[in-house]
Amino acid sequence: MALDELKAALPDYAKDLKLNLGSVIGNSDLPEQQLWGTVLACAMATRSASVLRELEPEARANLKPEAYEAAKGAAAVMAMNNVYYRTLHLLSDKEYGTMRAGLRMNIIGNPGVDKVDFELWSFAVSAINGCGQCLDSHEGVLRKAGVDREVIQAAIKIAATVQAVAAVLDAEAQLPR
Repeated sequence: MALDELKAALPDYAKDLKLNLGSVIGNSDLPEQQLWGTVLACAMATRSASVLRELEPEARANLKPEAYEAAKGAAAVMAMNNVYYRTLHLLSDKEYGTMRAGLRMNIIGNPGVDKVDFELWSFAVSAINGCGQCLDSHEGVLRKAGVDREVIQAAIKIAATVQAVAAVLDAEAQLPR
């Protein structure tokens, strides 16, 4: 199981991450599609080859092909949007925020899966990428659709844990032995 491989690869000082991986992924209350789509989108957002290599096969096995592609699509479009909208937020000149983006984001309107699932995945990727404007936007859509805060929090926990695991494993790979 990929989750066990990731946990085994973590050093002793990251014991909390091992435990958190088991709880936020291994014992999640999220429906399979929401869970594994979030895991896959987050693994992609970390840009960590080792994390993606371990989590992708299990995500593929637990997702229908259209959900698998949509989760990857959420990671892709949010990689662009998070940079764009985070930059608009950070710029002192707010005039940029009134300008048309002119960037294609068609997948957001037609993701090929339940809109709530796609929004949840986009939200989780935005958490990893640190875009407050996108976080607020996706959280608002999710709450308006009736999604409980506990579900949104579960996505945050997955994003935080997968990102932390990626950071530790990638840093450990660079340390001298």
